[in-house]
Amino acid sequence: MLNIKIFLSNLSHHPGVYQMLGESGEVLYVGKAKNLKKRISSYFTKNSTDLKTASLIKQIKDIDITVTYSENEAVLLECNLIKKHRPRYNVLLRDDKSYPYILISIDHPFPRIDLYRGARRKGGLYFGPYPSAGSVRETISLLQKIFGIRTCRDNHFDARSRPCLLYQIGRCTGACAGLITKEEYDKNLQLAILFLEGKSDIVIEQLQVQMEGAAKGLDFETAAHIRDRIKRLRSIQERQYINVTDGNADVIGMAVQAGIICVQLLSIRGGQILGSRSYFPTVPSHATHAEIITAFITQHYLSHPSHIDAIPKEIIVEEAILDKKMLENVLSDFAKQKVVVLNPARGEKHKWIQMAAKTAEQTLSAHVVSKTNMEDRLRALQAALHLAKLPERIECFDISHSSGEATVASCVVFNQEGPLKRDYRRFNIKNIIPGDDVAAMRQVLERRFKRLQKDAVAMPEVVLIDGGVAQRRVAQEILQSLNITGLKVIGVSKGPDRKPGFETLITDEGPRHLPADSIALHLIQQIRDEAHRFAITGHRNKRDKTRRQSTLELIPGIGAKRRRELLRYFGGIQGLAHASLDELTKVPGINRSLAERIFATLHDTIP
Repeated sequence: MLNIKIFLSNLSHHPGVYQMLGESGEVLYVGKAKNLKKRISSYFTKNSTDLKTASLIKQIKDIDITVTYSENEAVLLECNLIKKHRPRYNVLLRDDKSYPYILISIDHPFPRIDLYRGARRKGGLYFGPYPSAGSVRETISLLQKIFGIRTCRDNHFDARSRPCLLYQIGRCTGACAGLITKEEYDKNLQLAILFLEGKSDIVIEQLQVQMEGAAKGLDFETAAHIRDRIKRLRSIQERQYINVTDGNADVIGMAVQAGIICVQLLSIRGGQILGSRSYFPTVPSHATHAEIITAFITQHYLSHPSHIDAIPKEIIVEEAILDKKMLENVLSDFAKQKVVVLNPARGEKHKWIQMAAKTAEQTLSAHVVSKTNMEDRLRALQAALHLAKLPERIECFDISHSSGEATVASCVVFNQEGPLKRDYRRFNIKNIIPGDDVAAMRQVLERRFKRLQKDAVAMPEVVLIDGGVAQRRVAQEILQSLNITGLKVIGVSKGPDRKPGFETLITDEGPRHLPADSIALHLIQQIRDEAHRFAITGHRNKRDKTRRQSTLELIPGIGAKRRRELLRYFGGIQGLAHASLDELTKVPGINRSLAERIFATLHDTIP
């Protein structure tokens, strides 16, 4: 038991991080301080009225102290410890993905545009960061429609001689088929870059010059096309443009409903709204708005290297935060520029806060409705399956393949809030007879539940198996062999013609049919369909990757250029497979040694 008086008397006045520990040594709370003695002493004053602090103090059995050289180190260490231990009394931000960027490659005669995450490399122009991948895809779609910048991969581009569907629908200029000159493509690319840099006015001015030139040359079709591009750009400009100091700010709004917190991040770069994103942090009872926003800023900007690179000059919040000056100093040091946290009470920036807060309210309302609906469906499922309590975790397994090719199994997880996508898993199935779904199900279940046992994580209360009696029997055998008990295993057999509403549930009591309008059945269908979607996506990716890989790629010394020459010379892989050794040597760039290697490989692999 901690003797608090002796502990406080020996505390340092240096900056650092403190971890409050519970009965079994678990971390209850992690905090930072400019002055450790002053901050920790404040928790034990008699006049404290904070209910969260009072609840925390009752459970503290020990306090672990780490003294740091600077406040910056304290803030970063606090962030890392929260991320590692996820203490119950801290505000926890669950999403720490890297920011998405728009990348324009510059190492190809006709550069492409794409979504990119990760560390920046040479050989490309990066624009962003964007708050979500959806915002990036929306912008890329706009650039395709307006400027015709290609999105296909370089190997796909180089292999084509005719334009693809994107050209037919007006989203590409057909550079792969030589339907646009490099000079014209570069002009479009430069306009796209100016647009991404927030210089829409310059883009519109240049397009107006082009339109007038086309009209003077009596090329009215081209003039009309450019006019339509200008109209679209103006509508985008009206929607996106906002006057910001230096054009670089993040606006953070917040909404609370039914005990759930939504934090809305509105990103503005180059004077344009790039988009917004909603976060639903785990928040302890009685946490204040200032605590939540402070924790969000710390964990969001300092939890990932790409977030550190994207710290804006201004962070605009709806109310004052804790340790404002300390946090500004830390963010400024990491961003290599001055960063200020503003709390405007009026004016234009206050309107931005209201905009972000309104968006948070609307998002939260939809989230609460969805969550409430999920709770109702879980209660219906509990009643339908005669469960002792409301299930907290449901796992569903499915198998996908094409006539036994590229078999992939999926495991999707739902909890009381809906899909738990971070716990989804795919399994590549090997060493079974192709098309044997029962053997595939046995393999995935054995691998999954052995892993759950090894990691000592929570088991699901309900296991859904996409299949009939045989698949369910396999699941029961696997669980019995691993001495796992107490799980409700349900087989979900598809109805006639796979029509929804006619599913048969295979249970301990025998086959069951729930009414087509049962919300319990709707939940089972949703989970089963999600498992099927996740499995078939993995299967298609695996199958397409295998099919895209040419036999020639396995031969040392045969690169892309030689593969192209071989296929062009013989008209395809079948013609190449029937070629003689002497014919192979006639191909430019293929000597006798390579020809022998190709001949041996092809005749080993192709009947």
